[in-house]
Amino acid sequence: MWGVKYMEKRRLGKTGFEVSVIGLGGIPIQRCNQEISDEIIEQALKSGINFIDTARLYSVSEEYLGNSINKVGREHFIVATKSAQVTYEGIKADFETSYAKLGIDVIDLYQFHNVSKIENYEKLLSEDGAYKYALELKEKGLIREIGITSHSKDILDIAVETDYFSTIQFPYNPVELQGEELFKRAKERDIGVIVMKPIGGGVITQGELSLRYILENENVTTAIPGMGSVDEVVRNAEIGNDFRDLSEEERAKLFEETGSLGNDFCRRCMYCAPCSVGIDIPMMFTLNNYLTKYGLEHWARPRYESMPNANDCIECGDCEPRCPYELKIIEKLKVVANNFDKA
Repeated sequence: MWGVKYMEKRRLGKTGFEVSVIGLGGIPIQRCNQEISDEIIEQALKSGINFIDTARLYSVSEEYLGNSINKVGREHFIVATKSAQVTYEGIKADFETSYAKLGIDVIDLYQFHNVSKIENYEKLLSEDGAYKYALELKEKGLIREIGITSHSKDILDIAVETDYFSTIQFPYNPVELQGEELFKRAKERDIGVIVMKPIGGGVITQGELSLRYILENENVTTAIPGMGSVDEVVRNAEIGNDFRDLSEEERAKLFEETGSLGNDFCRRCMYCAPCSVGIDIPMMFTLNNYLTKYGLEHWARPRYESMPNANDCIECGDCEPRCPYELKIIEKLKVVANNFDKA
């Protein structure tokens, strides 16, 4: 009926789920409407994508995706969502909202979201912590498996040595390679590996090559680029439908670009939001790249000037403690403002 394409699948560790090597990251869905979400999920099904990842923090993403999944058939997808709560009562409230918004009978993978500090990790595992509630959900059949996500390798190095989690989720791309030993250990312990930020939050322009590089790693189960359009689904899925290792020429081309990025760049994770004066901070860095790297002032300037921009920063500092990469956001916004002022 749907003309579903074949996509390579890998076993998601001890969950036993066979998931598509390209999954759908749900962050961009919050920029869509329900109709576009429906089109994206229909195309995901046609393209062989069966793993969908969203989160309570992604505003309307759970609701739109849940509606879309139910329209095409819940049985076609392995659905994951996340909560950033670490207390029993906190995650209880989050789960009840997620469960209602998704509108599915059981959530396949329920993850603790962005556990970045050891005190938060210890809290979620405490007597009145979130993990206790997750176990109750599993016993009731409301979730199937429990996972953890983090931007901190130190936290996940601890987590993979326990039997608490069936999956981990961590950034990995040709710029951020720090997870390779972690992924190897996870596979040894039969823990599924989900890769977020596979194109560095959008700063890696050669997305196809980056995804193919990631999937060359046999310890990676699935990569979940954010997808906010049918075209993005088609292009990303094709990598899993016709997977090929990189040629030496492609590898050199990819690392020529990523070698120039360093590690001081925005991954567009959106954890810095909300800005107290309404600046879309990741968008500022994206527009700056279009201005300075790609010479597209005619495209970047109207967008920059149509919204609260880097010149509007009041240096309140609210954003910087939220950034999991500890970027000096205020100083970087000053650079953006200066570049647009002198262009």
